[in-house]
Amino acid sequence: MTKKKTKKKRFDPLFHFFRHPLSPFGHPTVVRLTIALAGLVWLAGAAFAFEPAGGAQNSSGSHAHDYIIFVTVFTDRGFALTGARARVRRSAEKKFRWEAMSDHQGELAFRVPQGAEYEMTIEARGFKTQTRKIDAREDNQTDLAIRMEPQTDAGTGGKP
Repeated sequence: MTKKKTKKKRFDPLFHFFRHPLSPFGHPTVVRLTIALAGLVWLAGAAFAFEPAGGAQNSSGSHAHDYIIFVTVFTDRGFALTGARARVRRSAEKKFRWEAMSDHQGELAFRVPQGAEYEMTIEARGFKTQTRKIDAREDNQTDLAIRMEPQTDAGTGGKP
C-alpha cells in the first residue's frame, strides 16, 4: 500500500493569521469570501469617491441664491485676531443659526440664504463685543473688516 502525497497549498502562509483555532475564518472558503467582500467594499468606495462634483450641492443644484458674509477681524493695533467668535442670526429671530471662529489670518465666512436682514455678533477674549447689521436682499456678498476695541476692566474688583 502506497501513500498518496498531497500537494502543499501555496497560499496558506499568506492567510495564517486567519487560522486561529477559535476563529470562524478557519475554513478556506470563508477566507476567500472575506477577501472578496473586502474587495467589493473597496471598489464601491472607489466608485463613490469619483462621483461628479454636482452631487455635493444643495437640492436646487447650485448656490446661486446664497449670500456670502466674509469677515476679517483685527485687533486695535491692526493685527489679525485669531479665535474671534462670530454668530449670525436673522434680524427677526432671537436664536443664532450660524457660528464660526476666525482662523490664523483673522478671517471667517458664512453662507446664508439671500433675501433677508441679518445681525452678526463678534466676541473675543479681552475685547468688547461688536454687532453689525447685514442687508442680504440685493447683492450676493458682503466683505467686512472689523477692528475690535480692547475691553476696559475698570472697577471690576478682580485680580490684576
